[in-house]
Amino acid sequence: MISLLVKEKLYINEVVLGTGFGIIIGPYAANVFTPREWGPLENTITLEVMRVVLATGLFAVGVELPCAYMKEHAKSLLIVVVPTMAFGWVVVAGVIQALFPELNYISSLCIAACLTPTDPVTCAAITRGKFATKHVPVNIRRILSAESAANDGLAYPFLAISIYLTVETSVRTALGKWFLVGWLYQVILGTVLGAVLGLLFSKLMKLSHNKGFIDRESYVAQYLALSIFTIGIASTIGADDLLAAFAAGSAISWDGHFNVQTEDDTFSSVIDYVLNCGCFIYIGAWLPFDAYNSSEYGITPWKLVLLMIAILVLRRIPPLLALYKFVPEIASWKEALFSGHFVSAVFVSSLALTRLPTPEHPPANQAQYLAATIQPIVSFVVLGSIIVRKYCCG
Repeated sequence: MISLLVKEKLYINEVVLGTGFGIIIGPYAANVFTPREWGPLENTITLEVMRVVLATGLFAVGVELPCAYMKEHAKSLLIVVVPTMAFGWVVVAGVIQALFPELNYISSLCIAACLTPTDPVTCAAITRGKFATKHVPVNIRRILSAESAANDGLAYPFLAISIYLTVETSVRTALGKWFLVGWLYQVILGTVLGAVLGLLFSKLMKLSHNKGFIDRESYVAQYLALSIFTIGIASTIGADDLLAAFAAGSAISWDGHFNVQTEDDTFSSVIDYVLNCGCFIYIGAWLPFDAYNSSEYGITPWKLVLLMIAILVLRRIPPLLALYKFVPEIASWKEALFSGHFVSAVFVSSLALTRLPTPEHPPANQAQYLAATIQPIVSFVVLGSIIVRKYCCG
């Protein structure tokens, strides 16, 4: 009833509102919605909720970018994504180990890999809406959307090498699995699979449209169906489902036909909005506030605050300030600075837990210690990132 006032006048988006409402109905307030009390299935449910919402958002980014955007801006994306991710991964790992010395550097790299991607759902908070249209140049909005989609899927290799080095006894075995599974199978296969599915459905839908077999409403319905279908196939065979969803979205709109059929239709925006609201309500109720002061693991609020500040300052801003002159879409150091403060991590941390052993109390080894500390650290950074976005966009 007051959504226009809240979003367009106060610049408070669904990310902040959803998280706040989730906290209110969660276990630390009303105690109505308590995801962490669902037992052994809690992490699996969290992982799948994040997977569906992220994949839909990634598919949407691919569809909404201009025709052949990835081809025309490949150089800029390569510069923005790869060095920025690698720099942030290594530097944040060093900060984590300094603040939490019980974690070795490999475990710190695993947590840093969770903090490496830029979530397209939360990135949309500054790339869409009245505030973005008025204050953020269109080139910045597009490059940030494309980068957030690409680096979200590319977090897999960073996480994979950290996990393999943690759980494997041989460095050679870990590196071999990382190259064969992490890169060739997950990343390359996932991207190719998504692109092939997107192009195939683009041709089929165009053929059906020309023959009068499909109407405009059916085109819009495919917006959600194709994204879920793509991640279903990719996750079933173990490929990178997030990159597959982004590749499918980019491929299906490569020639612009899909965009023409779905332009000016609000249904896809409604789907996106409902999923985003539900996702952040879930996150708000899921946040483990009691774990932010766990002396047995060396986790204290002041350390988490210092980590959040260090991530905001060091993870993306230095490489973007150093490289922005090679990226035509970023015109000045001010735009590079603006582009450098985004972070998100819930999906990747939940994925990491599926690869780690269940921790005992106290943890018996480094892998168990990592499993016990990864979500408290990561979830606090997510909460801090949401708060920072509120003040950056307000």
